[in-house]
Parts: sequence; structure tokens; C-alpha cells
Amino acid sequence: MLNSIELAKKLGEALKSRKLLLTVAESCTGGGVSYAITEIAGCSDWFDCGFVTYSNASKTELLNIADSLLARHGAVSEEIAAAMAEGALANCQAQVALSTTGIAGPSGAVPGKPVGTICFGWVVGGVTTTERKIFTGDRHAIREQTVAYALDRLLRLVDEI
Repeated sequence: MLNSIELAKKLGEALKSRKLLLTVAESCTGGGVSYAITEIAGCSDWFDCGFVTYSNASKTELLNIADSLLARHGAVSEEIAAAMAEGALANCQAQVALSTTGIAGPSGAVPGKPVGTICFGWVVGGVTTTERKIFTGDRHAIREQTVAYALDRLLRLVDEI
């Protein structure tokens, strides 16, 4: 797999050629996806904005995620990943979104959600897609894998439209 900067560049080319803007909503990556994107000169042609919503309160306030949804599924869930991506779109000018939420470690694991559990959300062409993955390694490695995977999967989804 390409590294996150190379993936962001390819994603940018795909979005720009389709005249689409991207937004991101990040939790466990803490701005890592936005960082990879903004390393690309000219990204303002295809990147609208990013939301770093680490706390549940910020997810509610900035992305309009209901407290009841967070209570029912927990912040690390495909349901919240979908709501994050959809909430980001509702609060900006973009047409495409991705989100990340997870447990990068070294602590935070709960039954059924070990360290390395990451949930993703993508909205492309009005369709929301989610996925749950478990990555291994230390906190840094898990976050790097998360950023690269989020960008790679979004690139594949954009290429399908």
C-alpha cells in the first residue's frame, strides 16, 4: 500500500477530476488524515475542512450526533463512524466525507473492542459505507495504519463513481 501522503495525492487527483470536495471527521487519528491531505500543495481545490472530535461532547456539538446514539453504540462503532461522516457533510460544503473513530491504545480497550479497533465511515455519491478493522502495533502504528486505510478505501470508493 502507498503511504498516506501518496494516497492523499492520488485521492486529491480523483476528487479534483470529479469536481468534488472532501471533509473529514476524525477522532482517534486526531487530525492525521487532515495532515496527510494538507501536505499536498493545491489541496484547497478538493479539501473543504476537517473536524477533530475527540470527545463525545464535541461529536454532539460539532457533528450533531445524538447523545442517545453515543450511549447506545459507544463512540467506537460503525454507527458513530457513519454519523460522524454524515454530520461532517451536513456542516460544510463538501460532497464526500470520511471518518475515523477507534481505540489507538495503549489503554481504552473494552470487552469486544480491543486496542486497535477502528471504525470508519465514508460517504460517496450519497451512500454511506462503514467498516470495522483491528490493527496491531503501538499507538503510533495503529494511527498510521488508520490514516492510510481511510484514504485508500476512500480512493477506491471515489474511483467507482
